[in-house]
Amino acid sequence: MSNDFEEAFSNFLERREFDQASNALFSMVRISFMAGWLAAGGNPPMPQKVFELIRPDLKKDLEGESTIDLTNNHHLP
Repeated sequence: MSNDFEEAFSNFLERREFDQASNALFSMVRISFMAGWLAAGGNPPMPQKVFELIRPDLKKDLEGESTIDLTNNHHLP
């Protein structure tokens, strides 16, 4: 493979679109695995609190805390 290909592929991997596609693929795999897990009689995973890094200048815009339930993709206040 040429260096042009490697450079173009590297640039592709650094793009936001790749991150979005990669995250979507990961979510599909996780949801599929969970469906099989639950169908086999496994217990559903416990909801986990998600931490988000924020810039100090945006902190004043936040009101209260929130938790995201990763098992059902529901936003909980």
